[in-house]
Amino acid sequence: AFGFPGDPFDKPPCRGCSSYLTEPYVKCAECGPPPFLLCLQCFTRGFEYKKHQSDHTYEIMTSDFPVLDPNWTAQEEMSLLEAVMDCGFGNWQDVANQMCTKSKEECEKHYMKHFINNPLFASTLLNLKQAEEAQQHETAIPFHSADDPPRPTFDSLLSRDMAGYMPARADFEFDNYAEWDLRDIDFVEDDSDILHALKIAVVDIYHSRLKERQRRKKIIRDHGLINLRKFQILERRYPKEVQDLYETMRRFARILGPVEHDKFIESHALEFELRREIKRLQEYRAAGITNFCSARTYDHLKKSRDEERLKRTMLSEVLQYIQDSSACQQWLSRQADIDSGLTPTVPVPSTTGKRSAPPLNLTGLPGTEKLNEKEKELCQMVRLVPGAYLEYKAALVNECNKQGGLRLAQARALIKIDVNKTRKIYDFLIREGYITKA
Repeated sequence: AFGFPGDPFDKPPCRGCSSYLTEPYVKCAECGPPPFLLCLQCFTRGFEYKKHQSDHTYEIMTSDFPVLDPNWTAQEEMSLLEAVMDCGFGNWQDVANQMCTKSKEECEKHYMKHFINNPLFASTLLNLKQAEEAQQHETAIPFHSADDPPRPTFDSLLSRDMAGYMPARADFEFDNYAEWDLRDIDFVEDDSDILHALKIAVVDIYHSRLKERQRRKKIIRDHGLINLRKFQILERRYPKEVQDLYETMRRFARILGPVEHDKFIESHALEFELRREIKRLQEYRAAGITNFCSARTYDHLKKSRDEERLKRTMLSEVLQYIQDSSACQQWLSRQADIDSGLTPTVPVPSTTGKRSAPPLNLTGLPGTEKLNEKEKELCQMVRLVPGAYLEYKAALVNECNKQGGLRLAQARALIKIDVNKTRKIYDFLIREGYITKA
């Protein structure tokens, strides 16, 4: 057996006389691989070797046929490329001297026409590049070892989400104490059969935990969960409904595998898009629209109607806020003072010389409709927007339910705002029965 050199222009030797083959030569159609090649002299004398017999079918190997130009044979095409590789692009006189069958002008014209400015080759190269990019594009988001892994702060939220991944060691911080069960085990000859079996069982348990470690590491690496932020950014390319499905089905990803799981999600994303498009077409049909030109006009008018409807909704909300009793009373009192020529009431200066801030006007602030009258009064006096108050209230109530009670110091540690405001909120929630003291 023999191997071909890396240079495509090297000629393989004849199997019979070991001389380098010149075209035409013969290739056995029944022997190989590797191909069984013979020169014409060895073929005419009926050379046989091992399994090769002289009556085998054969092929005549020659390059004496046109490929790109009727006046250029395949052998001349190969000779031209070989000469350009040897002499360099642009040295057309040396290329012609090496070929011996074509002039300088013919070599330059043919090479520029068929190998440089050939649109077929350009489109083929473009298709090959696009195919290569399509192969490199993966549906799953694996983590490659060449990527720079994230380095979150120890015991941070991101570190915990990454299962305690340590970039310097490329390892995780879960199940790190499995070896502790083996540190005191020592196999000695005096062990009884039961004790020996117990030690073997402990080793088997440790072995199963090692296999579980490797399984988890493989899942995290295959699904690209090491670089969690990159994974989450790519996840946002889906619509909101598909993102919710992705979050729900994530726990089953370890069963399907990365590619199959993402194909499953992609199929649901496609189904969602199709359902949305079908719903839009059904809306057109229900409105009596039968062509897309009318559909564009319908979409434009629908957008205008939605904007007008939004304006009316905003006006009704403003009217609702105006109908608020406490805000309305304050406004009427202030207007009555102005109409009677009296100076509107100003806040009483404090003993420190600082003027206290006026009550917060809740008109138009989001979340006001969720408050009762006492909560509105608290937000006005403390100057706290309703949305923030509702968040602080939910946090304190949740912590109180967990602890069975809540102290003022715990409330101050939980919500990082002014301590006086925290005390007022804490006292109010105690007084109204939302929370209890510890």
